[in-house]
Amino acid sequence: MNRASDSFRLWLPQHWPTWALLGLFYLAGFLPWTKRRALAHGLAWFVWHVVRLRRHVVFTNLKLCFPEKSVGEITTLAQAHYESLAYGLFETTAAWWRPFDSLPAYRIIGREHLLAALARGKGVVLLTAHFTSLEICGTFLTHELPVGCLYRDPNNPVVALAMRRHRERVTSIAVHWDDLRGLLRALRAGHAIWYAPDQAKRTACSEILPFFGVPAITNTATGKLGEMAGAVIPYFARREPDSSYTLTIHPALENFPTADATADAVRVNHLIEAAIRLAPEQYFWAHKRFKARGPGYPEVY
Repeated sequence: MNRASDSFRLWLPQHWPTWALLGLFYLAGFLPWTKRRALAHGLAWFVWHVVRLRRHVVFTNLKLCFPEKSVGEITTLAQAHYESLAYGLFETTAAWWRPFDSLPAYRIIGREHLLAALARGKGVVLLTAHFTSLEICGTFLTHELPVGCLYRDPNNPVVALAMRRHRERVTSIAVHWDDLRGLLRALRAGHAIWYAPDQAKRTACSEILPFFGVPAITNTATGKLGEMAGAVIPYFARREPDSSYTLTIHPALENFPTADATADAVRVNHLIEAAIRLAPEQYFWAHKRFKARGPGYPEVY
């Protein structure tokens, strides 16, 4: 099926509700950010109390990862996560459609680490994870630095179209997650590639390894990509209490990869865990991180 036919299908009636919802978020983009935060608060309250979308998944993830917290503390963190998710929708659509100078303040710490690695003429794996401010912080990052991305289309084709168009517009290169050859070409061409291995599935490059001490399917390919690139550089971003954003690019990992792919993957998990602990409500807990682990592991969802 050609691209024109695909675009026509997106206007069929079954997609009208999605277009209408995106239209509302587009119009909300003209409101002050304080109003958008208030709307996000209301949306989070509605989804938490009425729709209850993925509440069990979020609760399960938080209880597994933070066993030291009480039920009340888990509930407070889960509610804060829903508000972060809702606000992330306003951030995402603003990043897609609003002028860059209308976006909130941000700061990038450690850009010299990425620039130094790129100056060597080799590719860079920009190691990160899935946070609710992913899209807006990615827009900030690519506005100032030559960064490409590895992406996966959402299940909704209308949302996938909007996301893909944005990423192709702002990144140095956009590579689909299952295009291994495209990823290798990008690294060999010297691109820095945004890479988040924290939503793994069972493949030849995965193992069951601890994530917050809980067995989880873990991507072990990061080290292999590091062999093909010039450096693996951790990068994490978070939304600050004053509604600004801090993007931190860390020094390139030393002694990485090693001959032990399992130990390398555990090291990556520990890096992601440390970033999550700085702002736990902003991590994407609605994802079933501990699903499909196979025989011998309980089904927790």
